[in-house]
Amino acid sequence: MKYNEISHFSHPQHILKFEYTEVPFKCDGCKEVGIGSRYRCSFCDFDLHMHCTVPSLSISHPFYTKCSFQFLSRPPGDTPRYCNACEKDVTGFVYHCKTCGFDLHPCCAKLPMVLDDGELKLYLYRKVSSPCHRCGRKGRSWSYQSACKKYNLHVACVREMLVENWHELYFGGGKGSRKLQSQIPSLKNTLQTPHKRSKGKVKKCCEMAALALQFIISAVLGDPTALIAGVIGTLMSRA
Repeated sequence: MKYNEISHFSHPQHILKFEYTEVPFKCDGCKEVGIGSRYRCSFCDFDLHMHCTVPSLSISHPFYTKCSFQFLSRPPGDTPRYCNACEKDVTGFVYHCKTCGFDLHPCCAKLPMVLDDGELKLYLYRKVSSPCHRCGRKGRSWSYQSACKKYNLHVACVREMLVENWHELYFGGGKGSRKLQSQIPSLKNTLQTPHKRSKGKVKKCCEMAALALQFIISAVLGDPTALIAGVIGTLMSRA
Protein backbone atom coordinates (compact mmCIF):
# COMPACT_ATOMS: atom_id res chain seq x y z
CA MET A 1 0.00 0.00 0.00
CA LYS A 2 1.32 3.43 -0.94
CA TYR A 3 1.84 6.24 1.59
CA ASN A 4 -1.13 8.17 0.13
CA GLU A 5 -3.51 5.21 0.39
CA ILE A 6 -5.34 3.87 3.44
CA SER A 7 -7.92 1.27 4.40
CA HIS A 8 -10.81 2.55 6.53
CA PHE A 9 -13.38 0.83 8.74
CA SER A 10 -16.26 2.77 7.13
CA HIS A 11 -15.37 1.53 3.63
CA PRO A 12 -13.50 -1.79 3.99
CA GLN A 13 -14.18 -3.02 0.44
CA HIS A 14 -11.77 -0.60 -1.24
CA ILE A 15 -8.61 1.38 -0.55
CA LEU A 16 -9.07 5.15 -0.15
CA LYS A 17 -6.63 7.44 -1.96
CA PHE A 18 -5.57 10.91 -0.84
CA GLU A 19 -6.36 13.80 -3.16
CA TYR A 20 -6.95 17.54 -3.17
CA THR A 21 -10.03 19.09 -4.73
CA GLU A 22 -11.60 22.51 -5.16
CA VAL A 23 -14.91 20.84 -5.98
CA PRO A 24 -17.22 20.64 -2.95
CA PHE A 25 -17.95 17.09 -1.78
CA LYS A 26 -20.13 15.47 0.82
CA CYS A 27 -18.19 13.53 3.44
CA ASP A 28 -19.59 10.01 3.79
CA GLY A 29 -18.39 9.89 7.39
CA CYS A 30 -19.94 12.94 9.06
CA LYS A 31 -22.36 13.67 6.13
CA GLU A 32 -21.22 17.31 5.98
CA VAL A 33 -19.84 19.33 3.08
CA GLY A 34 -16.10 19.47 2.52
CA ILE A 35 -13.41 20.83 0.23
CA GLY A 36 -9.66 20.59 -0.17
CA SER A 37 -7.86 17.53 1.21
CA ARG A 38 -9.79 14.26 1.34
CA TYR A 39 -9.50 10.49 1.05
CA ARG A 40 -11.59 9.05 -1.77
CA CYS A 41 -12.77 5.81 -3.36
CA SER A 42 -13.44 6.71 -6.99
CA PHE A 43 -15.17 3.37 -7.64
CA CYS A 44 -17.92 4.11 -5.13
CA ASP A 45 -17.86 7.92 -5.07
CA PHE A 46 -16.98 7.68 -1.38
CA ASP A 47 -15.25 10.61 0.34
CA LEU A 48 -13.92 11.38 3.81
CA HIS A 49 -12.71 14.62 5.39
CA MET A 50 -9.21 14.43 6.76
CA HIS A 51 -10.69 14.84 10.26
CA CYS A 52 -12.99 11.87 9.61
CA THR A 53 -10.31 9.69 8.04
CA VAL A 54 -8.07 9.58 11.11
CA PRO A 55 -10.30 10.60 14.04
CA SER A 56 -9.04 10.82 17.60
CA LEU A 57 -10.69 8.23 19.85
CA SER A 58 -11.32 10.92 22.45
CA ILE A 59 -10.79 14.67 22.61
CA SER A 60 -11.19 17.56 25.02
CA HIS A 61 -12.23 21.08 24.06
CA PRO A 62 -11.39 24.40 25.77
CA PHE A 63 -15.06 25.46 25.61
CA TYR A 64 -16.13 22.39 27.61
CA THR A 65 -13.45 21.84 30.22
CA LYS A 66 -15.46 19.23 32.15
CA CYS A 67 -16.29 17.14 29.08
CA SER A 68 -14.57 14.19 27.47
CA PHE A 69 -15.74 13.69 23.89
CA GLN A 70 -15.63 10.16 22.47
CA PHE A 71 -15.61 9.46 18.73
CA LEU A 72 -18.69 7.55 17.52
CA SER A 73 -19.39 6.34 13.99
CA ARG A 74 -23.08 7.20 14.43
CA PRO A 75 -25.10 9.46 16.75
CA PRO A 76 -26.07 7.79 20.05
CA GLY A 77 -29.69 6.87 20.78
CA ASP A 78 -32.74 7.21 18.58
CA THR A 79 -33.61 10.89 19.05
CA PRO A 80 -32.37 13.60 16.64
CA ARG A 81 -29.15 15.29 17.74
CA TYR A 82 -27.47 18.55 16.80
CA CYS A 83 -23.94 19.91 16.92
CA ASN A 84 -23.34 22.30 19.82
CA ALA A 85 -20.92 24.33 17.69
CA CYS A 86 -22.93 24.99 14.51
CA GLU A 87 -26.42 23.94 15.69
CA LYS A 88 -26.89 21.74 12.62
CA ASP A 89 -28.11 18.12 12.68
CA VAL A 90 -25.71 15.31 13.48
CA THR A 91 -26.31 12.34 11.16
CA GLY A 92 -22.92 10.63 10.89
CA PHE A 93 -19.53 10.57 12.64
CA VAL A 94 -19.65 12.59 15.85
CA TYR A 95 -17.73 13.44 19.00
CA HIS A 96 -20.09 12.84 21.93
CA CYS A 97 -19.81 13.59 25.65
CA LYS A 98 -21.77 10.91 27.47
CA THR A 99 -21.81 12.88 30.74
CA CYS A 100 -23.15 16.18 29.39
CA GLY A 101 -24.84 14.98 26.21
CA PHE A 102 -22.98 17.47 24.02
CA ASP A 103 -22.19 16.64 20.39
CA LEU A 104 -19.68 18.06 17.91
CA HIS A 105 -19.21 17.41 14.21
CA PRO A 106 -15.60 16.26 13.64
CA CYS A 107 -14.81 19.41 11.63
CA CYS A 108 -16.45 21.63 14.26
CA ALA A 109 -14.52 19.88 17.02
CA LYS A 110 -11.29 20.65 15.18
CA LEU A 111 -12.08 24.29 14.30
CA PRO A 112 -8.91 26.36 14.91
CA MET A 113 -9.15 28.67 17.91
CA VAL A 114 -7.35 31.33 15.82
CA LEU A 115 -7.39 31.90 12.05
CA ASP A 116 -4.45 34.07 11.02
CA ASP A 117 -3.21 35.03 7.54
CA GLY A 118 -0.61 37.47 8.84
CA GLU A 119 -2.88 40.51 8.54
CA LEU A 120 -6.32 39.39 9.71
CA LYS A 121 -6.80 37.44 12.93
CA LEU A 122 -10.10 35.77 13.84
CA TYR A 123 -10.75 34.24 17.24
CA LEU A 124 -13.24 31.47 17.99
CA TYR A 125 -15.71 32.21 20.81
CA ARG A 126 -18.45 30.11 22.35
CA LYS A 127 -20.57 33.25 22.84
CA VAL A 128 -20.16 36.85 21.72
CA SER A 129 -22.05 40.03 22.61
CA SER A 130 -21.95 41.62 19.14
CA PRO A 131 -24.33 40.69 16.28
CA CYS A 132 -23.36 38.46 13.37
CA HIS A 133 -22.59 40.21 10.08
CA ARG A 134 -24.76 37.77 8.19
CA CYS A 135 -27.91 37.38 10.28
CA GLY A 136 -27.68 40.51 12.43
CA ARG A 137 -28.39 38.52 15.61
CA LYS A 138 -26.27 37.34 18.52
CA GLY A 139 -27.52 33.74 18.61
CA ARG A 140 -26.18 30.71 20.44
CA SER A 141 -23.76 29.34 17.85
CA TRP A 142 -20.00 29.55 18.17
CA SER A 143 -18.62 32.58 16.38
CA TYR A 144 -15.41 33.82 14.84
CA GLN A 145 -14.65 37.41 15.78
CA SER A 146 -11.91 39.76 14.61
CA ALA A 147 -9.33 41.10 17.04
CA CYS A 148 -10.93 44.56 16.78
CA LYS A 149 -14.30 42.92 17.63
CA LYS A 150 -16.04 44.68 14.71
CA TYR A 151 -16.50 41.60 12.54
CA ASN A 152 -18.39 38.61 13.84
CA LEU A 153 -19.72 35.56 11.99
CA HIS A 154 -21.63 32.61 13.43
CA VAL A 155 -20.36 29.17 12.57
CA ALA A 156 -24.08 28.27 12.26
CA CYS A 157 -24.61 30.98 9.61
CA VAL A 158 -21.68 29.71 7.58
CA ARG A 159 -23.06 26.16 7.77
CA GLU A 160 -26.50 27.44 6.75
CA MET A 161 -25.05 29.31 3.79
CA LEU A 162 -23.23 26.21 2.61
CA VAL A 163 -26.42 24.14 2.77
CA GLU A 164 -28.38 26.83 0.90
CA ASN A 165 -25.73 26.97 -1.84
CA TRP A 166 -25.00 23.24 -1.97
CA HIS A 167 -26.70 22.46 -5.28
CA GLU A 168 -25.21 25.47 -7.06
CA LEU A 169 -21.77 24.81 -5.62
CA TYR A 170 -21.71 21.10 -6.43
CA PHE A 171 -23.44 20.98 -9.79
CA GLY A 172 -22.71 24.46 -11.10
CA GLY A 173 -24.82 25.59 -14.01
CA GLY A 174 -25.66 22.29 -15.69
CA LYS A 175 -27.35 19.11 -14.57
CA GLY A 176 -24.99 16.42 -13.43
CA SER A 177 -21.87 18.38 -14.32
CA ARG A 178 -19.56 19.41 -11.52
CA LYS A 179 -17.86 22.76 -11.77
CA LEU A 180 -14.73 24.17 -10.17
CA GLN A 181 -15.50 27.12 -7.92
CA SER A 182 -13.06 29.92 -7.12
CA GLN A 183 -15.33 31.41 -4.44
CA ILE A 184 -17.26 29.24 -2.04
CA PRO A 185 -19.96 30.27 -1.60
CA SER A 186 -20.99 33.45 -3.44
CA LEU A 187 -20.83 36.44 -1.11
CA LYS A 188 -23.59 38.33 -2.92
CA ASN A 189 -26.36 39.41 -0.53
CA THR A 190 -25.04 37.25 2.30
CA LEU A 191 -23.68 39.87 4.69
CA GLN A 192 -25.64 42.31 6.83
CA THR A 193 -24.39 45.58 8.30
CA PRO A 194 -26.26 45.89 11.60
CA HIS A 195 -24.60 49.16 12.64
CA LYS A 196 -25.16 52.56 11.05
CA ARG A 197 -22.04 53.80 9.29
CA SER A 198 -21.11 56.11 6.46
CA LYS A 199 -21.13 54.51 2.99
CA GLY A 200 -17.35 54.26 2.90
CA LYS A 201 -17.19 52.57 6.28
CA VAL A 202 -20.02 50.20 5.39
CA LYS A 203 -18.15 49.10 2.24
CA LYS A 204 -14.92 48.58 4.19
CA CYS A 205 -16.79 46.70 6.90
CA CYS A 206 -18.39 44.38 4.33
CA GLU A 207 -15.05 43.79 2.60
CA MET A 208 -13.44 42.82 5.89
CA ALA A 209 -16.39 40.62 6.84
CA ALA A 210 -16.22 38.96 3.42
CA LEU A 211 -12.52 38.31 3.89
CA ALA A 212 -13.24 36.85 7.32
CA LEU A 213 -15.99 34.70 5.84
CA GLN A 214 -13.60 33.03 3.39
CA PHE A 215 -11.32 31.92 6.22
CA ILE A 216 -14.23 30.60 8.27
CA ILE A 217 -15.75 28.74 5.32
CA SER A 218 -12.49 26.92 4.62
CA ALA A 219 -12.20 25.95 8.31
CA VAL A 220 -15.82 24.73 8.53
CA LEU A 221 -15.30 22.70 5.34
CA GLY A 222 -12.55 20.77 7.07
CA ASP A 223 -9.42 22.28 5.53
CA PRO A 224 -8.42 25.67 7.04
CA THR A 225 -5.71 26.20 4.42
CA ALA A 226 -7.66 25.01 1.36
CA LEU A 227 -8.94 28.33 0.02
CA ILE A 228 -6.58 30.93 1.38
CA ALA A 229 -4.23 31.26 -1.60
CA GLY A 230 -6.70 31.11 -4.49
CA VAL A 231 -9.90 32.53 -3.07
CA ILE A 232 -8.40 35.30 -0.99
CA GLY A 233 -6.33 36.39 -3.97
CA THR A 234 -9.47 36.53 -6.12
CA LEU A 235 -11.34 38.45 -3.46
CA MET A 236 -8.59 41.02 -2.94
CA SER A 237 -8.16 41.58 -6.69
CA ARG A 238 -11.81 42.59 -6.87
CA ALA A 239 -11.71 44.91 -3.85
